[in-house]
Amino acid sequence: MPANINIELQQDLMARLKKIEGQVRGIHKMIAENRSCSDVVIQLAAVKAAINRVGFSVLACHLATSIQENMDQGKEINDSLEDFMKVFKKFS
Repeated sequence: MPANINIELQQDLMARLKKIEGQVRGIHKMIAENRSCSDVVIQLAAVKAAINRVGFSVLACHLATSIQENMDQGKEINDSLEDFMKVFKKFS
């Protein structure tokens, strides 16, 4: 993540990740308590969705930063989009 990330976004992402940590600990406990598979799967889906939301926020930040840096350097926007697509494919 770029060093110039918006402080509000950084705080939001950190809060989301802390919540995800708690959800994962909860899933661990559910499995230890032999809870139903359907309950566990529901919680896994919630964690997966939460991680995706964090990932998309980071991707959006990466794209905005990349476009700004390329514009500052006089490069074409297509360079930013190509780079973004490489990163996006790794995420998806």
